[in-house]
Amino acid sequence: MARMLKGGEDPVFIARRMLIAASEDIGNSNPNALLLAGECFRSVQAIGMPECRIILGQCAVYLATSAKSNSTYLAINKALELAEKTSNLPVPLHLRNAPTKLMKQQGYGVDYLYPHNYPENFVLQEYLPPELKGTKLYESARNKREVEGERLQQRRWQQEQQQQ
Repeated sequence: MARMLKGGEDPVFIARRMLIAASEDIGNSNPNALLLAGECFRSVQAIGMPECRIILGQCAVYLATSAKSNSTYLAINKALELAEKTSNLPVPLHLRNAPTKLMKQQGYGVDYLYPHNYPENFVLQEYLPPELKGTKLYESARNKREVEGERLQQRRWQQEQQQQ
């Protein structure tokens, strides 16, 4: 980063790349990295050189020493690819909003299970079209932060087993 600055690189470009790295390379292993990089970006825009070098340095060290995970990066790419291939599949009726009487008569929103009405705000419910049942788009990385999120995946598996 120091060489880039000395070479005349725009500090805003450097901050922008850090913002991308915070999401793409660190992701949910440390969600605060994105917040810090976002503030770094805004601060660099507001302050400029030479003082913004301090903010860039702080952000660079934070990002470099943070746990890394690209699981959400991989998941969104997988989801976009799936969306492109299956864009013809309709949203399940129970997930559709029913703002009109006609939509209600057509079954929009019927049998929707509101997760907040269930223990731990979780309920087994399909969110994808039937043709995509069982599709898994997100695989958590093996780090402390993402492993916490596996609780919902385990709960889903347990409920599926009970229904069989």
